[in-house]
Amino acid sequence: MNTQELKVFMTFNKDCKVVVPMTVFEVNGSYIIAVYQGSLSEFDILVKYRQKIIDRWSRIRTPKHIHWAVDVLIKLHEDKEKTQDFLDFLIGIWNNTHPVRNKDQQQAELTIESLLRDIQTEIQKYEALSNKGEYSVKFLIMLAKLLMIQEKTNLENAFMFKNLLDALRDGGDIFSVVSIASHTGR
Repeated sequence: MNTQELKVFMTFNKDCKVVVPMTVFEVNGSYIIAVYQGSLSEFDILVKYRQKIIDRWSRIRTPKHIHWAVDVLIKLHEDKEKTQDFLDFLIGIWNNTHPVRNKDQQQAELTIESLLRDIQTEIQKYEALSNKGEYSVKFLIMLAKLLMIQEKTNLENAFMFKNLLDALRDGGDIFSVVSIASHTGR
């Protein structure tokens, strides 16, 4: 699908209004990620995706921290050392992610080029993890970067995402990881 077809495919209705994505990306032919204008702040974003399962696309889904945390737990179980290294990489991304403060910055940050800038080596380095769990490494990185931008834009000193990465990296017990990942206070 071309970009316009992807935008139409990821358009949905909410409260009798048509919601069209600001931008949309296809990932590995198995995922489509769309970014919409959020409602919490002027530069808030809302992230949604579809996943190709067998030969059909899923409904439009809103990713939750718990979804990718469970996937990372599976990856940790299958290859602890490589997954911990991958989590160190994501923590590095967290440390270098800044909130969006203007439209130009938002447009620049929400491009496939920006999301994948300087990480092609890491995608290849961690590609073996794509065969463990549900999600590909490329999808997880792009999703994580978007969720980090979203969280830091809405609360610059946010910490939930970082706490979850740390809990996963440090081998936190499943109760702690699930508790952090499913926190709903916003």
